[in-house]
Parts: sequence; C-alpha cells; structure tokens
Amino acid sequence: MKIGLISDTHGFLDDKAMLALKDVDEIWHAGDIGSLEITDKLKEIAPVRAVYGNIDNHIVRSEWPEYTVQDCDGNRFLMIHIANRLGSYNPRVRELISNYNPDFLICGHSHILKVQFDRRFDLLYINPGAAGQFGFHMVRTLITFEIRDGIVTDMKAVELGPRGR
Repeated sequence: MKIGLISDTHGFLDDKAMLALKDVDEIWHAGDIGSLEITDKLKEIAPVRAVYGNIDNHIVRSEWPEYTVQDCDGNRFLMIHIANRLGSYNPRVRELISNYNPDFLICGHSHILKVQFDRRFDLLYINPGAAGQFGFHMVRTLITFEIRDGIVTDMKAVELGPRGR
C-alpha cells in the first residue's frame, strides 16, 4: 500500500500536490485542512484519512476527528495535528501514546518536515511539513511511503516548490 502524507494545506491544494499524490492508495492529512473542498479534491485521487487542526472550523471538525489510530499491516499509526517537538509531546499526545502504543506518530502544525526515530517513546516521528501557502516555511512539502509485508519502506520527501508561488 502506498500512502501520501500531507499537512497544513490551509485551504490550498495545487496541481503539484495532486500530481505527487496521483499514484497513492490512500492519502492521510495531518490537519489544518482549511476547508472540506481540500479533502473532497483529495478523495478524487484516493481514500482519505484526516484529522482536524487548530485552524479548522466547526464544519471541518464535524467531518474529521481530533486524532486517528490505525493499524496497517502490523504497524500502528497515531495521527494528530499538534504533538509538539519530538520527545517533548504535549500531555494529550503522551496519553495517546501510552494508551495505544503506536509505532509511528504522524503530526503537522510546525510546518517543518521531519522524520526521526524517538528512542524515548520507541516510535518514528513523522511530520510532512506544510503543503499550503500560509506560514513561515520556505518550501512546500509532503511525504510518500509504502507499507509492504509489514515494513514501512521507500519514504520520500517531495518538494512542491516555494511557498507563495
């Protein structure tokens, strides 16, 4: 299964992002969607799993949950928009990690692309950066990866171009 991981679109989704996601089996959106039009467009490519973010209004929040926990081929993924810095998670995220024991923590919010193993919590921290135009990031990004025979593999950071262009 090939996953496209995107975050912080803030209501913006361009052809570059759509092209980067065209061959995925599922799209996961880690919050700050901006409007349901974004997830509706993404659904034209593949099934979508998403969580709402801090900028999302009551309409987006009525469609998508605060967090998801999903098991895929022997791997458990926890996805929530705001986790805080790697290893210094907010109390809500620490509670969810304790309750669900995920192998992967997916978040957004910082607009900083980062993939790093967290030894303290024994999980892989994944933030795809920001695919939208709003924020301080200089380059818009997303991540793709595959899950094959229980192994997460072929993780790639995809640059979508400079913010503001």
